[in-house]
Amino acid sequence: MTGNSLDRHMPLYAQRTAGMRASAVRSLFAVANRPEVVSLAGGMPYLQSLPLESVAAEAAQLIAQDGLTALQYGSGQGILELREQICQVMALEGITAHPDDVTVTVGSQMALDLVTRIFCDPGDVILAEAPSYVGALTTFASYQAKVVHIEMDSDGLIPSAVSAAIESVRAAGGRIKFLYTIPNFHNPAGVTMSDARRQELAKICREANIPILEDNPYGLLGFDDKIRRSIRADDAENVIYLGSFSKTFAPGLRVGWVLAPHAVREKLVLANESATLNPPVFNQMMVSRYLANFDWQSQVKAYRHTYAERRDAMIQALETHMPEGTTWTNPEGGFFVWVTLPEGFDTAAMLPRAVTARVAYVPGTAFYADGLGSRQMRLSFCFPTPERIVEGIRRLATVLDNELDVMRTFGATTAALPAYKANRGPSSPSPDIY
Repeated sequence: MTGNSLDRHMPLYAQRTAGMRASAVRSLFAVANRPEVVSLAGGMPYLQSLPLESVAAEAAQLIAQDGLTALQYGSGQGILELREQICQVMALEGITAHPDDVTVTVGSQMALDLVTRIFCDPGDVILAEAPSYVGALTTFASYQAKVVHIEMDSDGLIPSAVSAAIESVRAAGGRIKFLYTIPNFHNPAGVTMSDARRQELAKICREANIPILEDNPYGLLGFDDKIRRSIRADDAENVIYLGSFSKTFAPGLRVGWVLAPHAVREKLVLANESATLNPPVFNQMMVSRYLANFDWQSQVKAYRHTYAERRDAMIQALETHMPEGTTWTNPEGGFFVWVTLPEGFDTAAMLPRAVTARVAYVPGTAFYADGLGSRQMRLSFCFPTPERIVEGIRRLATVLDNELDVMRTFGATTAALPAYKANRGPSSPSPDIY
């Protein structure tokens, strides 16, 4: 049977569908959510700490009092009251904004899609950190944009590397449409961009006429209770800011936003209307009521302490169990630790054996557009309890020990790994199913 006979519509698909790929995180959910598996993979907020009974009562009251509005069509830009509240949230990060320049979206993932749609033609270049958020990479690929990765260190993007990348891309005739960055508690790398680098990055991009797409879902989740000043706070004309309530309230409501210069905002609203007509009114009103009627900032503070405790548990477990030569980041906030294993490991090939050992992670290759990251993995500490985190790291260390034994058997070289993979036997699960 030929490939085309499996899908009669194959000749009709748009060329851009060739760039679509499944998220490495989503494809893990079916396995990682099994109770016997310690999932260090997905970045799911710890919703158990929410006052769910009070939230449920608020939802019931919303339907009883304002159901005719909440269940009706709405504005493609989002309801005004929520946009005003979003401006107040962003003010915590030093941003002065007007509600007219805010567009509410179905999560910040939709915001990523809309920005890419209005800026990028096939073949255009997007600059992004190395590594970068997997959801952004899949969006960029779906619009046939080319990602050029830029080196980071413990202080975030390296300005000289940004300048070099701009010069190199333009010398080769490439069109750079924007630079995408997660400056706070980076997903997946866990690092935070220094204040000095934020200013330098803004200057470089402004002078090069390259917009910055600042993605900041974790900005309020710093473990030191310090809120970092956003890049957008000091450059309103050249920074497009993405925010979300998924990490500070509830991801299931799918409420995010874009703050953009006025002319960009007009195009975003048109794109939003063509995609969804309008973001769900009920969800927006639910978030608005939560912000108005709950002590949401105390709830965020409770999240910080919960996640800090779990970060500490993970770092201590890594120090105890990881093989010599392994390195990792120590995040100041957010959800993730980025681990680099010694030479010879392949985290994508190892994943099925890790799942068999009842622990899951996301391989590093998911976070690169160019196939790098084979020795790296992202570990999430936000959802499991500290005890489960420690157990998960112990299981992972056992898998790594077994991998080391195999590598020693085959000469302890990376070149030996294909021979090992070819001789795993038919009972070994395929990486494709995860």
